[in-house]
Parts: sequence; structure tokens; C-alpha cells
Amino acid sequence: MDGDRLKLTYDQHCDRMKQAIALASIAGARGEVPVGAVIVGPQGDCIAAAGNRRERRKDPTAHAEMIALRIAARRLRRWKLQDCTLYVTLEPCPMCAGAIIQARMGLVVYGADDPKTGAMRTVLNLPDSAASFHRVAVLGGILEVDCRQQLQAWFAKHRALSRGMPPCC
Repeated sequence: MDGDRLKLTYDQHCDRMKQAIALASIAGARGEVPVGAVIVGPQGDCIAAAGNRRERRKDPTAHAEMIALRIAARRLRRWKLQDCTLYVTLEPCPMCAGAIIQARMGLVVYGADDPKTGAMRTVLNLPDSAASFHRVAVLGGILEVDCRQQLQAWFAKHRALSRGMPPCC
């Protein structure tokens, strides 16, 4: 089963990542850092989808991945998600990576590396660390340019607005 998820074509991974990018766009329009997450269940269907909601909920744990994990666990009525795949536009942070490991996620596919807090490969490698009891398969860089540009454009706009300047784009 795990090997089957890894054998999906690049185009199939891109299709799911495009769904996550659309959710990130909605989150960004609502004043959140534009990160989106989609979880695909054992039958290949989308069982959870979310964008960041930290600002709206005033909740530091309301990252897209955390919300999607909760939805998927409720929908499947179990906390072990070993036969599921998480697609997320930005490499998960330590909190999200820890939750992903706790959920026994089968595969994580992310778009852009996070050079500040990436905990799947870039800054930390929690899935392969001695602290991890579950090895999560990780595939990074799917639609990386689109994901990175979405984040960079959002941050540029918000920096300009915070300085009282009109956004250039």
C-alpha cells in the first residue's frame, strides 16, 4: 500500500497540490498566511481539506495541517492515518510534523521548503530522527515554484501594507 502511494504520477501529485494551493489562496484572502492542506484517504478520495486559520481563530495550533488531521481522523473515526496522504503547500513546522508522525501518516507531499521552520527535511528531519517512532515517507518540491511564489507575494503585500505603502502587485 505505501509503495502504491509513492507510485502515483507526478501529474496526480500536482492535481492534489493544486487543491491545496487553492485552499491557501482562500486563507491568504482572509488574512492568514496562505498555506493549504489536503488529505487523501485510503480509497484515493479527498477526506479533509483546510487552510490556515490561526488569525481568525486566535489559535496558535490552527495550521492547515493540524485542522486537516483533525477532520480526517473524525471522518475515518480513527487517529491512525497510515493509509492516507497529506498534501501541503509549505513544509510542515515542528508542531505539525510531530502531529503527522503521531497520526502515523503514510505519505507527506509538500510544495515549498521552509528555510526557517521546516521540520520534514529543510531545518529538521523529524520523520527520520531518533525521536520518531514512525517513519513517514516524504516527497517535497511538488509545484514548489507556485507554492513559494504564492507565499512570497502574500508576504510582500502584507509588508507593504504594514508600512503604509500600497502593494505593488
